[in-house]
Amino acid sequence: MKISNVRIIDANKDFKGSIVIEEGIVKEVLENQVLEGEGVLDGKGMCLMPSFVDMHAHMREPGFEYKENLETGLSAALRGGFTQICAMANTNPVMDSFEKIKKNLEKARKLELADMIQVSAVTRDFEDESGKTVDFERIRELTPIFSNDGKNMANMKAMEEALTKSAQLDFVLSCHCEPETEMTDKYIEAAGRWGGNIHICHISKKETLEAIIKGKNKGLSLTCEVTPHHIFGWENPYPVAPPLAAKEDVDALIMGIKDGYIDVCATDHAPHTAEDKKNGMPGISNIEYAFSVYHTVFEGNGISINRLSEMMSEKPAKILGLNTGTIDPGKEANLVLADLDREYVIDTNEFLSKGKNTPFEGCKVKGKIEMTIKRGVVKYDNGQIIR
Repeated sequence: MKISNVRIIDANKDFKGSIVIEEGIVKEVLENQVLEGEGVLDGKGMCLMPSFVDMHAHMREPGFEYKENLETGLSAALRGGFTQICAMANTNPVMDSFEKIKKNLEKARKLELADMIQVSAVTRDFEDESGKTVDFERIRELTPIFSNDGKNMANMKAMEEALTKSAQLDFVLSCHCEPETEMTDKYIEAAGRWGGNIHICHISKKETLEAIIKGKNKGLSLTCEVTPHHIFGWENPYPVAPPLAAKEDVDALIMGIKDGYIDVCATDHAPHTAEDKKNGMPGISNIEYAFSVYHTVFEGNGISINRLSEMMSEKPAKILGLNTGTIDPGKEANLVLADLDREYVIDTNEFLSKGKNTPFEGCKVKGKIEMTIKRGVVKYDNGQIIR
């Protein structure tokens, strides 16, 4: 496969040219060269970027398929330009054993949609009081990320074991924090004591960012993520965890992105039924328009498209140990074609996800994913999933 007549953008490059793909791998990147002939995909001057890696999403299967299932969730991911997503462990049953995780991964692989990394729980059944941790060594064969997402880890004995194992086995410990700043401080203090690789989920507050900056300045192996809704909306009562914060918090997050302190743009895609939302269930369905929101905010605040590519592709791929995230020879050909100038209105009627829950229905955003390519194979094209 060859792709020509494109603007090639990743964390480190921005030029017009073409690429050559062989057996799912980028073979050549050709600056200022146009390719013609059979087997050449004309990019029509659009932007060719590495596809996105989501470190935080909820696929709901098994147990909550009425909200989302693997087929709808992974299809929605492709529509949003994501070829790899980390599915959180808060399913029913909880993903807390080698056997459960392997089974769910096999289901996802058979669908041949976006690739799924199944996050493992840290403690069995998310149970904190007993502190009974999962079999880190065995489960590490299947996943590079562990998290009790949606639950704090107050049991410091379990936290000590998880942090220690994260260093020994080279995995990421992804932490949900409520109250946000208080628990972030606690986890950073624990990482300072025991080491390990800690990742703070969906930060929303200025004070949380300040705590993370202090931790980073101490040299800890510490990363963090932001979500689309926490930099696109503020002072909005729509139920989401953590809540949408104040404008000054949003401004602080944007400054943290500019200064390089925030590492990753994730989604926290959390599909729910209309009834669940009426009952106050927190969460936003957003994986299909996440890139557009990020691009709109970044461009509006003078942040480069290269920085966006770094945060949506290169950095999460690096954290998770994936051979993707940039457009370079030897990397997997996981790519998107995007029209960066195309404006559209968010319309839940077009969602492939079962979740239609968003406070941003009707909002105008800029930047549209037109095609998603996974290992050299077109999986999404102009509104259609390609099977």
